[in-house]
Amino acid sequence: MKQLLKQQPHWALAIVAILLVSFYWSVWAQDRYVSRATVVLESPQIAAPEMDFSSVISLGGSGDSDLLLLREYLLSVDMLKQVQQQLDFRSHYSTHGDLFARLWDADAPIEELHDYYLKRVTVEMDEYAGVLNIEVQAYTPEFAHRMTELLLKAGEAHMNDMGQRLADEQVQFLERQLGRLSDRLDDARADLLAFQNREGLVSPTQTVESINQVVASLEGKLAELQAQRQAISSYQSSRSADMQRIQSEIDAMREQIQQQRDRLAQATGESLNRISSEYQTLELKAQFAQETYSSALSALENTRLEAARKLKQVSVLQSPLMPEYSTKPDRLYNATVFALVTIFLAFILNMLLLIIRDHRD
Repeated sequence: MKQLLKQQPHWALAIVAILLVSFYWSVWAQDRYVSRATVVLESPQIAAPEMDFSSVISLGGSGDSDLLLLREYLLSVDMLKQVQQQLDFRSHYSTHGDLFARLWDADAPIEELHDYYLKRVTVEMDEYAGVLNIEVQAYTPEFAHRMTELLLKAGEAHMNDMGQRLADEQVQFLERQLGRLSDRLDDARADLLAFQNREGLVSPTQTVESINQVVASLEGKLAELQAQRQAISSYQSSRSADMQRIQSEIDAMREQIQQQRDRLAQATGESLNRISSEYQTLELKAQFAQETYSSALSALENTRLEAARKLKQVSVLQSPLMPEYSTKPDRLYNATVFALVTIFLAFILNMLLLIIRDHRD
């Protein structure tokens, strides 16, 4: 056996390495306690009214994206800083653990500390169930449990703060828009009122319609008088009293019709058709300002309701576990895997050596 090992030292190195690593995992490696929690994000179910101001603002939705945001935050440097501030992460992991597993430098820079943090904290998303599985490894069950609770509380506070901040910005934007639209509506109404007072007409459009009706009525009467004149002319002369009377009525009717038409369209520029056109323009501006203001007001109320919906509640499906015994490291698994890999590498090296010897011979 000794001669065989001398001829093939790589097997000796493999056996020594397997023994040392097995000793480390079975005896030297310090126990780590694991606290687990499973959570899901929920939002209040508030029915918001429909709004017509959707082109101004877009309200975001929730779902897997919120869980991913929560996962990234729990694994971030900001989260690590909170853990350090409230639980003294550096002290716990630098004073506990074996030589290979502990935090060697208690004053390590934040980048190295974050790398170590990612080795002790695992946050995985179950896309099928739509939940987050949180796992924290620590050298005491109390620290693992407190750290898991801190992750849940800090994650919920962060999601609420982020959603509330976005909703507040949207509300402030709409409030500023609403103020500008209110001023524009007041100006449009003031212009319309000033025009009505200046022209002495409440509704020039209705006045124009009334005059058109009067002209149509007068033209009907004029047609009747002309028919009467035509009938009388067949048996009376143009100088008869009846003919003179009807002709006078016809002339008066024509003059009255011309006066009404002049009111509608005069060459002086003060005609009712111009006044009506200006009135319609001002009225349309006032109506548009009113509709836009109403839409903005509806959008503002909708956004205020959406602000409540953006509050995220971390619903705990499995509360943070207080470990009763250590489950890490996986001693037998790690030792077995290392032994298999070492034997496999030694076998490959042995095959290479045999091939080299055959070529030499």
